[in-house]
Amino acid sequence: MNDILVLLGFVTTPLELISFVLSVITVWLNIRQTHWAWLFSIISSATYGMVFFGSSLYGDMGLQLVFIAVSVWGWYQWLHGDDRHAQLPVTRLDARGRVASAVGWLIGFLLLAWFLRNYTDTDVPRADGFLTAGSLVGQLLLSRKKVENWHVWIIVDVLYVALYVHKHLMLTAVLYGAFVAMAVAGLLAWNRVAEDDGGEGGADGKPSQPGMVFK
Repeated sequence: MNDILVLLGFVTTPLELISFVLSVITVWLNIRQTHWAWLFSIISSATYGMVFFGSSLYGDMGLQLVFIAVSVWGWYQWLHGDDRHAQLPVTRLDARGRVASAVGWLIGFLLLAWFLRNYTDTDVPRADGFLTAGSLVGQLLLSRKKVENWHVWIIVDVLYVALYVHKHLMLTAVLYGAFVAMAVAGLLAWNRVAEDDGGEGGADGKPSQPGMVFK
């Protein structure tokens, strides 16, 4: 699975190519609010974990293991996560939630960068730590169907493009460039649902219903 392939001018491996395809499917299903996205997230996280291990991106490798665990939790949340144990609606963070997300990102960055610098041989401990922490925040927000998850992913994915170019993971860099566009599409789609329903709920006080992104 680590044999060298040349695809459309990009040097890649079969494992990276499989991870690429699975990840695109995952994000597309997330935009559609389809709970099967979490299954593809679990599989793509496992395959990308192996890709990142081979590139000494240990923060990203460990992140994939966390993604697998969070994906199981997120799958349940999307199906049974509101107060009535019904399918989770799209909502927005309040001011406290936004501050908590930013602080969590900062603390995660400092801890991960310190660990990666002192206990691994990675040459990009700060970049790896910052983007790993941001990805964790984005994944947790996605699990709770918060609109702001797309803001996080836009920032993270733009920076990941540069990191993967540096690591010569060119196909993955292209993937994350596509993720930027898909994250913008996700933001617009989820914003439309949340705005139509007044953010936390509709005009009649009922929560928004998933599956209405492209209605």
